[in-house]
Amino acid sequence: MSCRWGTELWDQFDNLEKHTHWGIEFVEKYTKFVKERSEIEISYAKQIRNLSKKYQPKKNSREEDEYKYTSCRAFLMTLNELNDYAGQHEVMAEDLTTHIICELTRYIQELKAERKSHFHDGRRAQQHIENSWKQLESSKRRFERDCKEADRAQQYFDKIDADINVTKADVEKRCYLKARHQAQMKHQVAEDSKNEYLTFLQKFNKEQNAHYHTLIPHIFQKLQEMEEKRIERVGESMKTYAEVDRKVLPIVGKCLDGMTKAAESIEPKMDTKHVVESYKSGFEPPGDVEVEDYSLSMRRTVSESSYLNSQGESKPSRSNSRGKLWPFIKRNKLSLKLGSGPEDCSHLPPEQRRKKLQAKINDINKEIQKEMDQRDALSKMKDVYIKNPHMGDANSVDPRLEEICQNTDKLQLDARKYEAWLVEVETRLAEKSDKHRPPSGLYNSQTTTTVNNNCAHVNRESPDGSYTEDHSTEHHLKSRSTDFDDDFDYEDTLPTIGTCKSLYPFEGQNEGTISMTEGELLYVIEEDKGDGWTRVRRNEDEEGYVPTSYIKVFFDTNAKDS
Repeated sequence: MSCRWGTELWDQFDNLEKHTHWGIEFVEKYTKFVKERSEIEISYAKQIRNLSKKYQPKKNSREEDEYKYTSCRAFLMTLNELNDYAGQHEVMAEDLTTHIICELTRYIQELKAERKSHFHDGRRAQQHIENSWKQLESSKRRFERDCKEADRAQQYFDKIDADINVTKADVEKRCYLKARHQAQMKHQVAEDSKNEYLTFLQKFNKEQNAHYHTLIPHIFQKLQEMEEKRIERVGESMKTYAEVDRKVLPIVGKCLDGMTKAAESIEPKMDTKHVVESYKSGFEPPGDVEVEDYSLSMRRTVSESSYLNSQGESKPSRSNSRGKLWPFIKRNKLSLKLGSGPEDCSHLPPEQRRKKLQAKINDINKEIQKEMDQRDALSKMKDVYIKNPHMGDANSVDPRLEEICQNTDKLQLDARKYEAWLVEVETRLAEKSDKHRPPSGLYNSQTTTTVNNNCAHVNRESPDGSYTEDHSTEHHLKSRSTDFDDDFDYEDTLPTIGTCKSLYPFEGQNEGTISMTEGELLYVIEEDKGDGWTRVRRNEDEEGYVPTSYIKVFFDTNAKDS
């Protein structure tokens, strides 16, 4: 369906002016809408980024330790995806500004200028036709006035002419001639006014025809084309508005998929395992509370083989029985704060102490590697300076190399120191896992039960988590060794069930253990019972327990089966 403003709306100049003005206001209104949407997207993206940043783990804080749990790592992944999600909203706001707001703002200025030009031409044409109409009206009124004056002059002449025929006077003759001349002159003026009026009428009709059939339709047609382009431009902007949203949907979908993947990566069993690794102390559960019988007036006689005799006490003290309940006593929180406590981490429980020492050793090894990398780089630089003296002085590198060597030596000393502490705590943990297990056949069941219970009482760490060297421990070990040696003399020599090769050196400082060097071959006489210790023999006079993880065992199948 086609229609033309020039023919259909030839007389609606004012209404078209109002409509086109409204059209420009509509474009401005839509531009304002898109601008506010862009500001909302920027504000939303900023708030999302701030939210993600707010919940990111702080450096060198306790929150970093929390991200060993899969749920916390999933939350961190969600925050990172949320940050990318905010970035897509920023991209959306930027595209809205670039492809719609800026383009429409520039187009509105062009549209206003074009509309102004068209209506200026229309007003000028309208002014011209109005001036022609005024000229026509003026000539018409003048023609009318001249005609009336000519009629009056003619009437006056006719009246005088009638009077002359009656009087025939000379005076009247002079009036007669004058009236006739006046009437003729007025008729001539009226005729000239008529001709002028007809000329202006013809001119006006021609101009009016051109105005309403050529000039105004042409102007209105340009206005129509301008309006159609405006509407089309608004439609394109609305389409672009939708495309901007659609453009970021795939990446937004990937962000959401990443959040879903992060949620699916959560492993509850793994997190509960980390809880064990984080808080396991390595202590043994407390044993039974001993009876404190205050009704006895006499000291209980203690046999020489009793464990209490090795403590040098005949009656357990209140402090010892109370010490058994240390896991239920509230610990001093200050001693467990990060960075507090002695350098050897002896204030921590055994298992936590081992992890802390291992972490420090790893950090020191990283520092050593870093220093060595710097040393290698400086050595290469020095070689380049030696080969190319013009590039620099080789001696200028020596102070830095010396400093790096000193730092490396210091770090290596620290590493050996922490490694020694680590071996100590691992040995103690191995001893605790062994639970002072006596070799089979050495003790009867009653003695074994007594010794184990007493060992749990004496060798337990203090309530604050640090190791306590009770003087009675040494007496207990000596007593146990004595009993062990006494019973061992009456036991037949155990047969070998295989051989083993030591992978690492081990110093058997405790009773019942045996020292070995790296690569040493020993005989296996009792395999690991699940406590981490294997009984070996060097010769007929030397045998004892060594850590199973320190050796490689080669069992004799026939001997083991027999």
